Amino acid sequence: MFFVSPGLFHGRMFRLAFLAAVTLTLTMLAPIPSHAQRNRAPADEPEDRPAFSEFKGVRLGMTADEARKKLGSPRDKSAEQDFYLFNDTQAVQVFYDKAGTVSAISIDFMSGASPIPSPREVLGTEAETKADGSVYKMLRYPKAGYWVSYSRTAGTEPTITITMQKIGN
Repeated sequence: MFFVSPGLFHGRMFRLAFLAAVTLTLTMLAPIPSHAQRNRAPADEPEDRPAFSEFKGVRLGMTADEARKKLGSPRDKSAEQDFYLFNDTQAVQVFYDKAGTVSAISIDFMSGASPIPSPREVLGTEAETKADGSVYKMLRYPKAGYWVSYSRTAGTEPTITITMQKIGN
């Protein structure tokens, strides 16, 4: 039978125990976010790209010439914005920054327009309808560099406005 004297290994055992204790302590103190914390963003800042990122092929950052090729000839045209009236139920404003690129797009759907996108189609989530029938919700998409909003007026003939704009404009 073997007999091992604790005195022979006292220094090694002490260092091994000390190293194990330090390692365990550091492991317990290290911040380990849960999966939900890593993937959670504020309610108005979803992580993914928005469901609504263009209108009839026009995107934020396009040049004015590119946007006009996609949408046709505007009813009113300037260096700052173009106004389109597609019919009695749909109007669009395209805004340009000083560099001449699209900085915002706002689409109005008046009563009788078809099809009108739902908040879920525009925002990727539902929006609360108030007692008077109105709706408003805006979501910021910092990674994409812009925000998107969905607005519905109250009343029997509401106007729905969908807007997307570069953050910082």
